[in-house]
Amino acid sequence: MIQTPAADALAPAADALANAFAVQSPRLNPQPVGFASRSISVGVFAIFAALIAQAFLRQGIAVWSVGIAYILYDTALLVFTAWRIWPLRHGALMPAASTARPRFAVIVAARNEAAVLDVTIDRLAAQDDAPDVILIADDGSDDATPAVFAARYGLTPPALGIISPSSPILPSLRWLRLPHGGKARALNAAMLEIDTEVMLTVDADTLLDPGAIAAMRAAFAAEPELVAATGVIKPMCGPNLSGRLFEWFQTYEYVRNFLSRHAWEQQHSLLLISGAFAAFRREAVVTVGGFDPDCMVEDYELIHRLHRHAADTGLDWRVRVIGRAIARTDAPATLPAFLRQRRRWFGGFLQTQHWNRDMVGNRRFGQLGTQMLPVKALDTVQPIYGLAAFAILIVVLVSGRFHIVLPILAIMLAKIAIDLSFHLGSLRLYARWTGQSEGLHWGPALIAAILEPFTFQLFRHWGALLGWVAFLTGKETWTAQSRSAIRASRDA
Repeated sequence: MIQTPAADALAPAADALANAFAVQSPRLNPQPVGFASRSISVGVFAIFAALIAQAFLRQGIAVWSVGIAYILYDTALLVFTAWRIWPLRHGALMPAASTARPRFAVIVAARNEAAVLDVTIDRLAAQDDAPDVILIADDGSDDATPAVFAARYGLTPPALGIISPSSPILPSLRWLRLPHGGKARALNAAMLEIDTEVMLTVDADTLLDPGAIAAMRAAFAAEPELVAATGVIKPMCGPNLSGRLFEWFQTYEYVRNFLSRHAWEQQHSLLLISGAFAAFRREAVVTVGGFDPDCMVEDYELIHRLHRHAADTGLDWRVRVIGRAIARTDAPATLPAFLRQRRRWFGGFLQTQHWNRDMVGNRRFGQLGTQMLPVKALDTVQPIYGLAAFAILIVVLVSGRFHIVLPILAIMLAKIAIDLSFHLGSLRLYARWTGQSEGLHWGPALIAAILEPFTFQLFRHWGALLGWVAFLTGKETWTAQSRSAIRASRDA
């Protein structure tokens, strides 16, 4: 194949990135799995089998042993999170002032996002502390993307694999057209085209609040050891009834999830960042080989490799969630879209957990190995626990064993009370941490806490079960989503 001069100049960098990935990837270079990891993995499934057996071997409340175990585990995680986020009652610690100003590039990997791309770009350009570079990694779009770039930004389509000149209308904006290969490949190609110290990955359906990049830049300036950080994301789902319902449930889910990430950050064990709005030191990502194109959740897998490399080399690399860096993402507004998203998320989680199973219970990785990853091993079956507990409860009800149903309901009501106490307390802590309280009210939180175990939580578990299917079959791709919320905001 004949390469253009520009593509030929990048070939050594692309080869070096691929070679680094071949060395660093546990998928391509599996590590020996120790006794602790094997014991935890076997124990997780053995305990599940033993608890399910109680439904056939026991009488009374012991029939629902799997449900009791599910509730105890979930409550333990809530208690841990509450303990670690309690200091937020005094407000979030702000980064120390620094005269450094690391250069930032934003990479937007996009495929057929013409309907919303200009909104995303304009929001980036309007930041209080705008990025130095906005690079659109166009993953083989065949929609009206060229027309949008021409009309709004004066850009003509560059050849495939070539980065465009700067936009005459928005000088920080450039366009990299690529053959369709998936999000991870688009990010890897774009990463080689920039030379900034920090790069942000922002999805085309994600809108940053005005101070988001300034908060990220301050965090990276204040902490040289910081190699990856996630912002705090809020869902938006569109104006129709389905969208409002899914936004309501997901809003409180996202609050809990990001507070949980803050809790694990305190244990030096944060794994889950959001590629929809995440920042990385570019050199660190290049060192570990970039994003894995064969993983369903390339951002999550990358964080494992960064942690692994830090442990292998004795580097004090850190991963954080930045409470003042806020973005809003166009989240699923219908049940089918929600299930597709959660199928991919959970399938990718299972992939990554499997590839990194040698880290589970491994003291070499510190608290990440001895605390976080064993919890993640339990999380692989938590949705199955939840669905099994619900199914057993239905069987008990249908069979008329109400002497069992009443104590089960009492346990569930106690759990709802615990959840409610946590949710209401967490709203205040979240507001102090992020400076955001919009759309977070105690009344709706109360109703959500009561309804969620019988509705939205079952949908989450259903999506996770589909994720098991995706993991076992390997059938999952980067699929397009309907951007109902951003389109509605444009039309308003």
